[in-house]
Amino acid sequence: MKLYQFPFAPNAAKVRLYLAEKKVAGGGPIEIEEVLVNLPEGEHKKPAFLKINPMGAVPALEVEGGLILHESLAIIEYLEERYPDPSMWGADLPSRARARELERIADLGVLIGAAREIHNTNSPLGLPPNPPVAAHYRARWQAAVGYLENVMKDGRLFLAGERVTVADCTLGGALQFARFRELDVLEDAPHLRAWDSMFREREAAKATLLV
Repeated sequence: MKLYQFPFAPNAAKVRLYLAEKKVAGGGPIEIEEVLVNLPEGEHKKPAFLKINPMGAVPALEVEGGLILHESLAIIEYLEERYPDPSMWGADLPSRARARELERIADLGVLIGAAREIHNTNSPLGLPPNPPVAAHYRARWQAAVGYLENVMKDGRLFLAGERVTVADCTLGGALQFARFRELDVLEDAPHLRAWDSMFREREAAKATLLV
């Protein structure tokens, strides 16, 4: 298998954090070759990569037999079904459902909200500023951060409880991209800030995150 990725891209970072945490938890071995796609240099727009992903985005997972997956959550779900132990969602149905819900809030709220604000204010890809769009997405990530901050107030270690799930990996990838472009999304979220400090000290994050 090949994983096409760029380390600062939040969805690629999410998958790489998942793989690293899966390994720490005792899963695998999952043998995946990582292929760097240099986004700032426009490699994602070149014909060679567009054959891999016509949408020109990372991550993409190329699997034996010609299957190529282009969405981060689909990639994770494929790997979870192929390598089910230990589950990175949870041990039972209620915990898995809650972890999936929190992952969607972290992704659709924090990750997409922060990324869209960045790309409309301080885009690493050189996109033009669009203040009204940036303001819309700022409100989106602020609402999601507020929700997750409230979840963490009960003293839990991780978003879904006492063990790492995909939800933590998604939030970790989102926050790396925010730090990369100097956007502090945790200014008013002390419980999430404490989680972030702890999460970045974990073996998986140290092996994966660059900022």
